[in-house]
Amino acid sequence: MFWNRISGIYDFVENTFNGKANRDITQYVANLIDSNDIVLECGCGTGMFSIEIAKRCKSITATDFAEKMLHQAQKKCKDCNNISFAKADITKLEYADESFDKVVAGNIIHLVDSPKIAMGELMRVCKKVGKVIIPTYIMKSKKISSTAASFFNILGANFKEEFNFETYQKFFKSMGYNVEKYYIAEGRMPCCAAIIEKK
Repeated sequence: MFWNRISGIYDFVENTFNGKANRDITQYVANLIDSNDIVLECGCGTGMFSIEIAKRCKSITATDFAEKMLHQAQKKCKDCNNISFAKADITKLEYADESFDKVVAGNIIHLVDSPKIAMGELMRVCKKVGKVIIPTYIMKSKKISSTAASFFNILGANFKEEFNFETYQKFFKSMGYNVEKYYIAEGRMPCCAAIIEKK
């Protein structure tokens, strides 16, 4: 699996190419978390969001489909005592309905084969009046889009979607989700967080 193969260098590549946007978006997402929140994170990767969320919440369950990514996240978060890790499929979450105050799925929705099913699962496990937070890289120019996407696709990432801000908005509208707010962290490849409150 691609994500297992690059787990050891993922942080280096991400921080070298897009460190500014990553620092901004992780801080923004962390600021949406309250001290009593029980949080689920899907697609935690090497723990970029996990470590910042853990500083804010009551507890966080960080999940990913790639075991070696989880291993890197565990190493990064070794000093956090309110975090647990689990292998999970975002389209088949094994958690009860309305189990979490906040559900975060960072930089994964553009990679899954069935985004509609994934969104349904994220909303299902979120409590009423809770929030589903979905940060995703968006393309600000065709040149950057082709360069970055081509690089990762050559390595085997297999992006299913390449969003810009307009198509990212249409993505949620097409499934009937009312996004409360969008926040864009600028960088070589901006990252846009969509915040959906579960009514």
